[in-house]
Amino acid sequence: MSTPQQFPPSTGQFPEQFSPHPPRQVAPHVPRHPSPQVPQEAPGAGQRGRARFGFGLVGPRRRRHAFPVESLDSLGLPVGDDGVVIGVDPENRPSVLGINRSEPYDVTLIGGLWTAQVLALRTAATGTRVAVETGRAAAWTALVQAAGGGLPCVTLHDVGRVPPQGASAGSPVLVVRDCGMRPPRGRVVSAPWQSVVTLLPYLSPAAPRLMEKSSLVGVQRVSPDEAARIGWLLKLPRSESQTLSTLADGVTLWVSGGDRRFVMTQPTDAEAGLLGAARRMD
Repeated sequence: MSTPQQFPPSTGQFPEQFSPHPPRQVAPHVPRHPSPQVPQEAPGAGQRGRARFGFGLVGPRRRRHAFPVESLDSLGLPVGDDGVVIGVDPENRPSVLGINRSEPYDVTLIGGLWTAQVLALRTAATGTRVAVETGRAAAWTALVQAAGGGLPCVTLHDVGRVPPQGASAGSPVLVVRDCGMRPPRGRVVSAPWQSVVTLLPYLSPAAPRLMEKSSLVGVQRVSPDEAARIGWLLKLPRSESQTLSTLADGVTLWVSGGDRRFVMTQPTDAEAGLLGAARRMD
């Protein structure tokens, strides 16, 4: 029996005499650093610190502001009560006249100069520019000098000489036309943010035309015949038209469509010092 062939200890490579190919060159092993492992977060975790491209960080989560429909009646929102306080009603509640409007607004006042001047003075106090077209400038001079603390917030113009006022939402205008019994057609008419108040001492032939186009009509004490005529024009109840001839000084019936209200205008101390007490005649 032949002796078994002895093989050299195994080196992990084929022996040269048994290798079908030349030995390969093995590159030295270089240890590699492990890549940093990013910890996995649970769904929804870390939302507060996670950036969103173009939107910044996600803010705190809060419920949206909501108000129950059934609770709306409990809100007391002052809607439509902005304007000039022209006096108090029979229940002693303030009566407010909205002069500055985004649409043309015409007012006809059949009454005294004193009421028109109080209205102009209080309107100027709200920051509205007032242009007075009058044929009796001397009656308005003291008011013009006192209003605005030296600023030209109230200006005087001869009849038919009122220049364009350039009214806007940021600079509203009130034009007061004190042009006697038969005011001519004015060059400056009502426009958005430019209201016009026409003062008539009595019921003149021009009154029906002015009252028809006016959004608001004010009537102070007139004669019984004028009261009956005004009551017919404004479609007033007989009791109210008869009252027009007995109104006290400073009391005005304001009529707008089907709404009517008696208002007592009481001067402040400053107004009384400048214009005197309330009066119907001048």
